[in-house]
Amino acid sequence: MATPKDITEQLAEQRRAAEEADAKRRAAQVGFPYLNLISTTVPTEIKALRLVPRAEAEQALLTPLQLVGKKLAVAAVNPTSPGAAAIIARLKTNYELEVFVASLSGVRHGLSYYQYVTDETKDISGRVAINQKNLESAKEQIKTIDAFKGAVTSFESPLVSQMLEIILAGSLALGASDVHLEANEATGVLRIRIDGLLHTIDEALEKHVYLSLVSRVKLLSNLKLNIHTEAQDGRFTIETQDRNIEIRTSVIPSEYGETIVLRLLDPLALKVDLESLGWRADDLAIVQREIRKPNGLILNTGPTGSGKTTTLYAFLKYTFRPEIKVITIEDPIEYHLEGISQTQVNPGVGYTFASGLRSILRQDPNIILVGEIRDEETAEIAMNAALTGHVVFSTLHTNDAVGAIPRLIDLGAKPQVVGPALSLVIAQRLVRVLCPKCRVAQPIDASFRAKIAAFLTHLPARVDRAPYAAPSLYEPKGCEHCGNLGYRGRISIFELFEVTEAIEQAIYRNPTEIELKTLSRAQGMTTMQEDGILKALTGQTSLAEVERLTGVIEWPSAS
Repeated sequence: MATPKDITEQLAEQRRAAEEADAKRRAAQVGFPYLNLISTTVPTEIKALRLVPRAEAEQALLTPLQLVGKKLAVAAVNPTSPGAAAIIARLKTNYELEVFVASLSGVRHGLSYYQYVTDETKDISGRVAINQKNLESAKEQIKTIDAFKGAVTSFESPLVSQMLEIILAGSLALGASDVHLEANEATGVLRIRIDGLLHTIDEALEKHVYLSLVSRVKLLSNLKLNIHTEAQDGRFTIETQDRNIEIRTSVIPSEYGETIVLRLLDPLALKVDLESLGWRADDLAIVQREIRKPNGLILNTGPTGSGKTTTLYAFLKYTFRPEIKVITIEDPIEYHLEGISQTQVNPGVGYTFASGLRSILRQDPNIILVGEIRDEETAEIAMNAALTGHVVFSTLHTNDAVGAIPRLIDLGAKPQVVGPALSLVIAQRLVRVLCPKCRVAQPIDASFRAKIAAFLTHLPARVDRAPYAAPSLYEPKGCEHCGNLGYRGRISIFELFEVTEAIEQAIYRNPTEIELKTLSRAQGMTTMQEDGILKALTGQTSLAEVERLTGVIEWPSAS
């Protein structure tokens, strides 16, 4: 049996259908095409709305829709009415006009987007200036997750721009890498990612506040405001007194509304000095030797967010000299490096990793960075470049360093090319660094000390044991310095797979990963987990953190 609510909704749908049918009939009478602005996805743009004053548009029942170059689309209830006709005649002097007839409800829906055309948006160009005093105040007041929660939940200003400013300033103050805005059925959720882990700041954002934040972010990122069922990507810049911070925006539709992730690319958080990334001395010596070579392919492997791009940027900075040409092709450009030609893929115009790499080779570069090897064509071009006098840095998605070989072969690369082209494969993860101000020493009993000694004994000969002769283990505690998290910052753990002559010969035989791991161990490779344990033994991180990233530690027998 239908409820009163069901009956009301059915009547509303019938009225809407009748209204659209009437608009369609009127369009035929006046000779203009009909457009349903309610059920059809039409990108209403702020730059189009600014061409007609709001009061004039409301009085004429006309709404601008989209401006592409000199082509402008508008919709009106009656384009032949005196008010609408006058606006249309004026716009035709400067634009190629496309006029539609829409229903009254449809036009009012389009006019509702005028709420975003305020004084503060007149000069929006993808840049946001955060008041320096507000930023410094946020740094002083927001030193913990709880303080950030209090600042957001107690905020009462009706201006959504100020709300977003607090969210961005607080996120920067806590060193967050990402801001997540997620839609629930009745509320919104705000979370931030710090050192790889998400923390909830507000799980009960009022729906209207959440929707306003989404619209504000889309506006700043130059995205379509009334497209809610498609993924969109954009970016904007936060301008502060001492630096510009790039914000990468990703919007996707979800069950209860749009979900947004803002990636905060703060140049102060970028460690591009090779020595500061966390290498052991023996690994660093290998890396420096390999990246100084005049040719060869060096791959960095790992999942998204494992620090691969930062490591490759450090390679570029270490090897760059004014007398050499360095070109990159990235997706997207995350940080701008002085003196280096950086390009960004654009599939819309056919500029992919493969086509871009082919074009780059005609620019006579010495060093090339390819953001990622995703397909056979890119792999083939990159390896051929490495064989013809170029140094090529790139990334590949595999679980460990040895896995790069079967992955390249799966992509279609020929083993007889992979072996000679590939110089070095690096795998890495980011582990959180224990806060030096509050870490707590963990007692080590005789039994565990014996396991540590056995572990050190089993390491390859090239690893210097001296720094670990008196191991110290620590656990996180939490203080104001680290925001009560127990950790502050992250450091990389690495494993290096050198393609020696023996490995190259093995690649020709299309070996299994087990065979490659046996060979690499015999020539001195240390695994990521072992590197993490060594960092834990010097108090940089905890064993729990190493296990979180690399799996359960299986200690060798102490006997």
